[in-house]
Amino acid sequence: MAIAEKATFIDEAEIGRALETGLRRGVGEVREVLVKALEMKGLSMEDVAVLASISDPDLLGELFTAARRVKEHIYGRRLVIFAPLYVSNFCGNDCTYCAFRLRNKDVKRRALTQDEVSNEARILVESGHKRVLLVAGESYPNEGFEYVLKCIDSIYKTKSGPGEIRRVNVNVAPLGMDEFHALKDAKIGTYQLFQETYHRETYSRVHLVGKKRDFDWRVTVMDRAMSAGIQDVGIGVLFGLWDWRFEVLALMQHVRHLEQTFGVGPHTISVPRLEPAIGSEIATHPPKPVADIEFRKLVAIMRLAVPYTGIILSTRETAVIRRETFALGVSQISAGSRTNPGGYAEEEGGITEDGQQFSLGDHRSLDEVVRDIAGLGYVPSFCTGCYRLGRVGKDFMDLAKPGDIRMHCDPNALSSFEEYLSDYASQETRAVGERLINDTLATMDPKSRDVSRKLVERVRLGKRDVFV
Repeated sequence: MAIAEKATFIDEAEIGRALETGLRRGVGEVREVLVKALEMKGLSMEDVAVLASISDPDLLGELFTAARRVKEHIYGRRLVIFAPLYVSNFCGNDCTYCAFRLRNKDVKRRALTQDEVSNEARILVESGHKRVLLVAGESYPNEGFEYVLKCIDSIYKTKSGPGEIRRVNVNVAPLGMDEFHALKDAKIGTYQLFQETYHRETYSRVHLVGKKRDFDWRVTVMDRAMSAGIQDVGIGVLFGLWDWRFEVLALMQHVRHLEQTFGVGPHTISVPRLEPAIGSEIATHPPKPVADIEFRKLVAIMRLAVPYTGIILSTRETAVIRRETFALGVSQISAGSRTNPGGYAEEEGGITEDGQQFSLGDHRSLDEVVRDIAGLGYVPSFCTGCYRLGRVGKDFMDLAKPGDIRMHCDPNALSSFEEYLSDYASQETRAVGERLINDTLATMDPKSRDVSRKLVERVRLGKRDVFV
């Protein structure tokens, strides 16, 4: 299989034509696309362009209703929980929107030692987390890429009481084939990287220095990752750099390319918006800001366009926006996050954050977030069972598309949530969570309820890490 070296699959002219045609579609054609979306087989780029043109409040309501139905059918009431773990903010790139950029003198630089990485992991474990996203700037002083591999090993080796990190996802700079093979051998979960913007002119304008200036090297990174055997990859856009409609259609082109080349698209798509960052004017005043209503719209469109792909929302967004997008398509969220190396230890020691990548919109602890979403009727899931049983990539999608994956995900979500409640939750959160588990069991079909109840009871009796 030839690995793409040029991003020829991102066709700006095709995107322009689709957006122009979408604007000319009438109400009837919009509703035809919404009916098609409810078949849960995905949408074409042209279909997405039609939905992106919606401005009528009634049609917007129909879009949101369709997204809720698809989200509910595929994911039920589950929300997967994770936390980022920043290990270094050294970077060789000068990206105008990022506090970690090379020429920013206002940020304190730091690369954690392996003892410090283990300490950060311990703090996350002791708060209840089971999966983390390792994040590093595009520079590894002294050790090179071997530093990332050591950090992954340190995280996996960290144990505290009944807990440990069971899945390490990785967000690091584009790699070559040898490095991707090493990542696979390190038993990572998802390899995640955002294009930031698919608009070439804008990309060139905001990336001034460093390897990241190479648009094609970055866009084709998932070809190298998947060719190296990493089956779960995550893509995304930093919304606010260019028109969100263009970016969503470019995402669809990227998804289409991966599906045609590898038989499966991305495991996740992230939808961060620009947030203020130290030393960045563009982050404070985005050139193409995305209003809250437009943001909700793009989340709903993405859910209909790629129904079986996880949509990730970070703590960049406020608690209010996060609540509003759960029903519209978001299926994974970070919680209790810190975006600076050593940030969790600093918080534990009462030290003010320093060296963070961007400002947070949601400062709540994991316990507070869990209590909030459980109170809304969503089941916080800490499950990592699929990845350790090999249900990844195409195998995962083959189960997801006919709906069979829920026979695994629903019981595993409840058992992992019960584990959190038993070991880490405050008394108030545990009361809310136990009510939710009992209510959820009552609404399940008999077979799923029987499996789920047995798993939950095993956790209550002291077993840990139980899944099907």
